[in-house]
Amino acid sequence: VASVNKVVLIGNLTRDPELTHTASGAAVASFGLAVNRKYKQGDEWKEDVCFVDITTWGNQAENCSKYLSKGSPVFVEGRLNFGSWEKDGEKRNKLDVVASLVLFLGSKQPPEPDDIFF
Repeated sequence: VASVNKVVLIGNLTRDPELTHTASGAAVASFGLAVNRKYKQGDEWKEDVCFVDITTWGNQAENCSKYLSKGSPVFVEGRLNFGSWEKDGEKRNKLDVVASLVLFLGSKQPPEPDDIFF
């Protein structure tokens, strides 16, 4: 049976990207993403927030680290990744998203006067 592992998210960074490098020199950036969902329950609007850890590699990791910061809106496409390890004799698990594409959707800051074209 064929399977698909694809995730598409739009949200805002919950923290500045953290850039590290592997022993072989590959760039790795990680950041948190808050994804909001609004829905109506009866006559009242409610909002849920889902917090997702994102990891990206290579040039994309470098660019995320350079241009993104807490609050930045982004589009993320990638795959779910399940990690498992042991710490202090206790088994730990984590589900995160490995991003193959991160699109910067805008800026938290208003444009400078020189950036307005009219």
